[in-house]
Amino acid sequence: MSEYSAWDWGIGSRTVADLSECDCDVEWREENQASPDGEQVAAVVKTGDGEFSVCVNNTCWEPRYERIWYLRYSPDGRLAGLACDGDWTMCVDGEPWEETYGFLFNTLFSKDGSTIACCVADSMTYGMVVEGVAWENLYPNANNFELSADGKRSAAVVQTVPLGQAEVFKFKEGIYSVAVDGTPWDVSFVNAWTPRFNADSSSVAAQVRHTLFDYTIVVDGKPWAESFNQVWEPLFHPTKNSVAAPVRLAGKWGMALDGKVIWQPSFFQVWQQQFSPSGDKLAAIVCPKYGYWTLAVDGTPWNTTFGDMVMDMTFSPDGKRLAALGKRDGKWTVFSDDKAWNSNYDMCYAPVFSPDSNHVAARVEKKGRFTIAVDGKEYGQGFDQCFDPTFSPDGSRILIRAIVDGKYQRIVESVAKIIG
Repeated sequence: MSEYSAWDWGIGSRTVADLSECDCDVEWREENQASPDGEQVAAVVKTGDGEFSVCVNNTCWEPRYERIWYLRYSPDGRLAGLACDGDWTMCVDGEPWEETYGFLFNTLFSKDGSTIACCVADSMTYGMVVEGVAWENLYPNANNFELSADGKRSAAVVQTVPLGQAEVFKFKEGIYSVAVDGTPWDVSFVNAWTPRFNADSSSVAAQVRHTLFDYTIVVDGKPWAESFNQVWEPLFHPTKNSVAAPVRLAGKWGMALDGKVIWQPSFFQVWQQQFSPSGDKLAAIVCPKYGYWTLAVDGTPWNTTFGDMVMDMTFSPDGKRLAALGKRDGKWTVFSDDKAWNSNYDMCYAPVFSPDSNHVAARVEKKGRFTIAVDGKEYGQGFDQCFDPTFSPDGSRILIRAIVDGKYQRIVESVAKIIG
């Protein structure tokens, strides 16, 4: 059963909250966040001199803090913010973790939202905190933080070898590795980036530079036998332990799987690859010739190209369709199935497929007004702000979360009515 099935999918519009009202004194209100189900809108609010809280709908959290930031809803609808009252902690639905730290940043959620993690800085050392438990080992440098989809494991690039101020060449010997659950691999590299977990969280891959001029992918501390001029972020196959990564040879980009080239290097750029849900297709954003961007599936580029940029590629749930954002001549649109929407916008946001894969929707902006578009057709009302759309489990309706004239609205509309 879809996690969305219990939501209110009755067609209609209702005002959830008047943003000018709150049960505590508010000097100012920061960026609004909407809950996934649309039933709440929240923001950090300044309630006094050096005093902050969070207003949810029209009710403030009871705790007051010196500062609250990075307020976000988890996928399961909990509201998390990083809060400072001398030291820092995570506050979830108004309840702080028992533990406190020197500084916290970059909140991460598991796929279902049941696990919350963040990054920690304490006494000039860095690492991760998962559900209030910090790594046993912290490091002089840590970055590229990652939480597994199931929330059971965490990883980051860490500095494992001390580097003095005068040791300007020591980095060439390799001072970085990947720490998994706080424990580093037993091998170090000149640089490392983007650790990624496989589907069951049992393996981690990362891109590394193991000499000044040679790059490769490392899986669980073991480098590919092959080296390349450059590599990008690795990606595990959804059902196998194989790893795909864009690779550069002789000035051109292709794709490698477990170190073997599967797309011959013929592109000016290849990146942000994705497997279809079943793993039978591999797609990526590519530049087939200078100044032209598009998508490629299994190495074959689409005909529709954009001169400025392509981003936010996503497969449909059935794996048969693919959509992304494209920008040309300063304007954005959505394109899917190798065809662009007829409408252009000042900005588009990540496209979303319906569960039945029949429709694609996106949040769009034109002349400072926002709305939702489905299959290239816009919802009839514009908003001061709106959030990404969500389809009902059967794909027949769409949830629109929006703010207009200072009021937060929850709207459910028929997809058929929008697309006409």
